[in-house]
Amino acid sequence: MVQEIEKHLEEKLIPFWERLADWQYGGFYGYMGYDLKLNPQAEKGVILNSRILWFFSNGFLTLGDTKLLKYADHAYEFLRDFCVDKKYGGVYWSLSYDGNVLDETKHTYNLAFAVYALSSYYAASKKEEALMLACELYEQIETCCKDAGGYGEAFDREFRPMSNEKLSENGVMAARTMNTLLHVFEAYTELYRVSSQKRVGDKMREILDVFEQNVYNPKKRRQEVFFDREWNPLIDLHSYGHDIETSWLLDLGCQVLGDPEYTKKMAPMIEALAQETYEKAYQNHSMINECENGINQTDRIWWVQAEAVVGFVNAWERMPEKEYFLHGAKDIWTYICQVMVDKREGSEWYWRVDETGKPVEGEPIVEPWKCPYHNGRMCMEMIQRSHRGKLS
Repeated sequence: MVQEIEKHLEEKLIPFWERLADWQYGGFYGYMGYDLKLNPQAEKGVILNSRILWFFSNGFLTLGDTKLLKYADHAYEFLRDFCVDKKYGGVYWSLSYDGNVLDETKHTYNLAFAVYALSSYYAASKKEEALMLACELYEQIETCCKDAGGYGEAFDREFRPMSNEKLSENGVMAARTMNTLLHVFEAYTELYRVSSQKRVGDKMREILDVFEQNVYNPKKRRQEVFFDREWNPLIDLHSYGHDIETSWLLDLGCQVLGDPEYTKKMAPMIEALAQETYEKAYQNHSMINECENGINQTDRIWWVQAEAVVGFVNAWERMPEKEYFLHGAKDIWTYICQVMVDKREGSEWYWRVDETGKPVEGEPIVEPWKCPYHNGRMCMEMIQRSHRGKLS
């Protein structure tokens, strides 16, 4: 499996995203439709460009190909020069194709991905200015986005709270979300890994406590998703993709943190999330998307399949006696190759297919949320884990 995945990364994903570099205006092109037509004048989402920076930085760290560092440099320069608000701090939500601000919203989720990407870029490039910028954005999250109860979500340019349309779905308007908290933790994990700053490690412990006390539902063995400001859940929603992603990201965070107390405390939740996802969402060689009010949404989403591969392998590594996790990961990888990967020349993965495996036309191949982060990370995680252990 790992040899196939490495080949897929090198021959499918990396060449696709290299072709999206905008050498005239900076960054990477922001939209390719289902018809594979590139729109070079589409908006450039900062989340997309941060994730691309992460992708090429970690591609270099994983494969050692110096060509990838050139693309990471290109992504970094765009983030540094255009995406960062030089007056009020933070990063904008999106820019025009030629680098003008389109949406000046500041969002905790967006800042977290910038911290995540810059930390990885520092590991790849050794540029101290990248680490300094990551630390500046970390400070802004902690001073401008955090309140007594946790992390807020959306803010205007001057960090005054505003409604959270950007990360609210399913008919609710959430003051707090599991998704934002997860990716703040992910960003802090990477920043702590490359800097070993005690203050960052302390914040990681605080976030782990919030997951255990407010986000995780031990009776249903799942995370709640959308909350009001007091952490009351707003909807009956089981997000299978986020649960399996959380299981391995929290495990990774505990490993990086190296705190035996938290490693022990989080273990039951980490293992329960993986087990419950396997039992409820792994169907017909793939992962269904979510369950709202007891009704499964059965489309197969690109990122959910990628996270399931990593999450199931991680569960098998934790619990090697449960070989069905490894079998499930290999089964989903086969499904990805047969169904999720777009075989058309010049494409990548489909965004979504229905339960029969038919691609849902109209869903773009590239847009502000469709990026090489989940599937690229899956490939790199499998390669790195094969170097460390029994995975082959």
